[in-house]
Amino acid sequence: MAKLYFHYATMNAGKSTMLLQASYNYRERGMRTAIFIAALDDRAGQGRVASRIGLSSDAIPFGPEDDLFSAIEEMHGQEPIACVFVDEAQFLTPEQVWQLARVCDRVGIPVMTYGLRTDFQGKLFPGSLELLAIADELREVRTICFCGRKATMVVRLDAGGELVRQGAQVEVGGNEKYVSLCRRHWEDRMRCD
Repeated sequence: MAKLYFHYATMNAGKSTMLLQASYNYRERGMRTAIFIAALDDRAGQGRVASRIGLSSDAIPFGPEDDLFSAIEEMHGQEPIACVFVDEAQFLTPEQVWQLARVCDRVGIPVMTYGLRTDFQGKLFPGSLELLAIADELREVRTICFCGRKATMVVRLDAGGELVRQGAQVEVGGNEKYVSLCRRHWEDRMRCD
C-alpha cells in the first residue's frame, strides 16, 4: 500500500536536500518521479527546488487553486510515476493534502511531503495541520539550536536583523530571515527580547 509521508522540521534542517536525494535514488534506478513546490517559493527560481548545499532540480509549481490529484493522475497515465515529492508542504491547502492522500489510496503512488510544522509565532500552518492529522507516517528532521538542543521553532527577523513578533504567517525567506531555536530560546526571544 502506498503511503503519505510528512517530513517536518524547522528552517535549515535539510528537508530539500533529503527530498532531492530521495528523488535521485528513484531516478537512478530508472523510475520516474514528480517533484512539486509551492509557487510562492521562488528563492531558487520559479518551479525549482534547491538546497543550501547546492543540489537542485526542476519542479512543478503549485498554487492553492491547483488540483494535485488530477495533475498527478494525468501525468501517471502518460508515463508511470514511482513516487511524488512535495517541497514546502506547509503551503498546501487542506484539500490538497486530501488530494495527495487519494493519490496514495486510489492511484497507488507513495507521496513524500517536506515542510515546516509551525510558523514564526509557533502556530501550525494549515497544510501542516492536515498532514499531521492524516499522513500515514510522520518523520521529524532534526536540526539544532545554538545551545545544542533540538530546534523545534523559528523566529523571523526583519531586514535590519530585529525580531518580528507579528505579521503575515507567510513570508518566504532563508537564513537572512529565519533562525531555528529550541522551544526555550524561542520563548525567551519572543517574550523577552
